[in-house]
Amino acid sequence: MPGMSQTTPADHGDINSGRPAPATKAFVAHRNLLFTVAYEMLGSAADAEDVLQETWLRWAGVDLDTVQDQRAYLVRIATRQSLDRLRTLGRRKETYVGPWLPEPLLTAPDVADDIELADSVSMAMLLVLETLTPVERAVFVLREVFDLEYDEIAEAVDKSLAAVRQLAYRARSHVAARRPREMVSAAETRDALAAFQRAVETGELQSLLDILAPDVVFLGDGGGLAQAALVPIVGADAVADLLSAALGNLTTRSAQPAFVNGHPALILRLDGEIDAVVAARIDDGLITGIYSVRNPQKLSRLQHETALHR
Repeated sequence: MPGMSQTTPADHGDINSGRPAPATKAFVAHRNLLFTVAYEMLGSAADAEDVLQETWLRWAGVDLDTVQDQRAYLVRIATRQSLDRLRTLGRRKETYVGPWLPEPLLTAPDVADDIELADSVSMAMLLVLETLTPVERAVFVLREVFDLEYDEIAEAVDKSLAAVRQLAYRARSHVAARRPREMVSAAETRDALAAFQRAVETGELQSLLDILAPDVVFLGDGGGLAQAALVPIVGADAVADLLSAALGNLTTRSAQPAFVNGHPALILRLDGEIDAVVAARIDDGLITGIYSVRNPQKLSRLQHETALHR
């Protein structure tokens, strides 16, 4: 990474024994957890990896004899680094071209088995988390997803215990008012996306249009690097017109079902190359949100599965 030491945990083993040093062993053991914390805080895998690098650099200098709970200590470092980066990301998003969507991750199907984890990394939930303040987001993620105790969270975000409890209450209320109204099974999501897949591959749109909610919202993220709607498209008629125009002009596009962010999604390919990822939000059996990520800088993680862990 430019401007940052390329020191990695692998560089800090016990040279004489060939075994990893205690600091390295602890970091590697919790690496997937730390990545998941950072990703849920930031919605960006690239920035989450930077947070891991920064966390390791700080962890490598810690006197382990003073650390009672290595997991909690590492989470605290990662949270503070994520908060710093989240504030920078906020400024970056102010100049982002068009709607901003989280960076999609290709995940193993078994991530969906952990319902709370899968829900917390879904496109719909990550967009809800975007509406929280940085500290509210940190408190919500650490408490509701990773079940940390309030005193641990207070240390991580450098707030009093009373303040953290108030932040947690406010964040829960905010999220509850905006998250999907009910848990949707993977089968329901697959059925909805199957209609989208048929539309992509055959041009037959009616089965897709039949399940669009009247207030459906389409968000397309091209980041100024790929063609996408520059504003949210709202309403079944407007979204239908957009899809008809977009799909009608493409004859060499294919759609591949995949698990993205713990939920069924579609990876769209154009002339064999990944062109977009499409995810959907389902409420009461209808599609209320369609999320299409086309920014090529956000599609690199779709070549291999990313491990997420609580």
